Amino acid sequence: MSGGVEWALHCCVVLTSVEEPVPATKLAEFHDVSASYLAKQLQALSRAGLVRSVQGKAGGYVLTREPASITLLDVVEAIDGPAAAFTCTEIRQRGPMATPAEMCTTPCPIARAMSGADAAWREALRAVSIADLAQDVAETSGPSAMTRVSAWLTAPQG
Repeated sequence: MSGGVEWALHCCVVLTSVEEPVPATKLAEFHDVSASYLAKQLQALSRAGLVRSVQGKAGGYVLTREPASITLLDVVEAIDGPAAAFTCTEIRQRGPMATPAEMCTTPCPIARAMSGADAAWREALRAVSIADLAQDVAETSGPSAMTRVSAWLTAPQG
């Protein structure tokens, strides 16, 4: 999983604290990350329909849906794509003891195990929403944490 997933998830969580658009540069400053790299993650989120870019002097990014309807899987797939984490290359059909292709009519035990693990991972990500993460921030960082985040993000730039 790329580092962009972490950055995108953090941005989605902090965007739950505001109603007005937040500029990418402000999000980058808040997280102390590269503005140009973060912009790429925000563009990927926008292409996936998870955030919307608002143009103009008061422009920036906002969530397009309720945080409860955006899952961690949505964000992971927006940033890294929907491909499975494991790709079977049928290595069992190679080498001096290669299994003939006609004997390989079903996935091997390794491919089955990895496919099952990928499915379980995706289900776990699908079960957690951005709203859940925002609630966890409030529980672990104190009830005023998201209010402080909102105040910082909406303070005039200077």
